[in-house]
Amino acid sequence: MRNTWEGDVHLPLLIEALGKTGYMVSLTLLIGGLLGLALGLALYATRQGSLLPNRAVFAALNVIVNIVRPIPFIILIAAVQPLTVLLTGGYIGTERAVIPLAIATMFGFSRIVEQNLVTIEPGVIEAARASGAGPWRILGTLVIPEALGPLILGFTFVFVAVIDMTAVAGIVGGGGLGNFAISYGFQRYNTEVVWVAVIVIIVLVQLVQLLGNWLARKALRR
Repeated sequence: MRNTWEGDVHLPLLIEALGKTGYMVSLTLLIGGLLGLALGLALYATRQGSLLPNRAVFAALNVIVNIVRPIPFIILIAAVQPLTVLLTGGYIGTERAVIPLAIATMFGFSRIVEQNLVTIEPGVIEAARASGAGPWRILGTLVIPEALGPLILGFTFVFVAVIDMTAVAGIVGGGGLGNFAISYGFQRYNTEVVWVAVIVIIVLVQLVQLLGNWLARKALRR
């Protein structure tokens, strides 16, 4: 039984796992991020005193988010399995793991979006209204740009959370760095493989965090 890192054996597996992680994270953030942004905007816009107040719509959206968001990801995978099968024809594989990943990201990011938008000064909104701007124009040209810096930081936080969830996605054949660490490290008592995977994940997260911080600073200085 191998209990050390062997480059000729493990390096190709690591590169493959890194590629699968990158694929899952990119697709998840694209789908879940956009849907989460839309849902967060809807929560913000329909709350009482906001741009498009609608008590019934806000209450419905708020309840749905509060129900789905706290569900542990491993349980969410099983819960949305019928939807995954309906959309993709199965539930095993990297592409199919994206469905529960995107759903978890959407509901998690939506709350981050809402929380950042409600911090915008009401006076800014009122000034835009006084100038004749409509609700949709205010949302698109004022609200989002005004909160862009915090939204970028929130999106960076979600990226790290998605990396964490991709490790769990290995139970449905998602692959990735988490699955690599478990299958070729933990289960084979090979701590070197585990630590190589951990270091790669740390480097990846740090690079994205630095990029997110830089972009947020640029947005805040506008």
